Amino acid sequence: QVQLVESGGGLVQAGGSLRLSCAASGRTFSSYAMGWFRQAPGKEREFVATISWSGGNADYADSMKGRFTISRDNAKNTVYLQMNSLKPEDTAVYYCAADSNKWGSRWPYEYDYWGQGTQVTVSS
Repeated sequence: QVQLVESGGGLVQAGGSLRLSCAASGRTFSSYAMGWFRQAPGKEREFVATISWSGGNADYADSMKGRFTISRDNAKNTVYLQMNSLKPEDTAVYYCAADSNKWGSRWPYEYDYWGQGTQVTVSS
């Protein structure tokens, strides 16, 4: 069992930055790939980024490449999402998730555990 708690969301102006954190419970954090997803009102959950169990491989949605960076610290059982050059269309609830497939995935149905989300609002 893995419990995930996101933090770091908030209100930011367009062009600004935020750093999201996701703290995981349990001693097997390094066994999981981790992902970030987001969901805006009235829209489906959308892939943002994923990182492999070791942190050696990462994948991003095209619209996030160059602006967002996913990283992890296995010693702290934490995964991060650094978001720069934020746009109003980035406004959503951001979720982290754990995937027992160590290499991660772009598909939410492949993830085993989810956090409750943190709200990110980007004003224009």
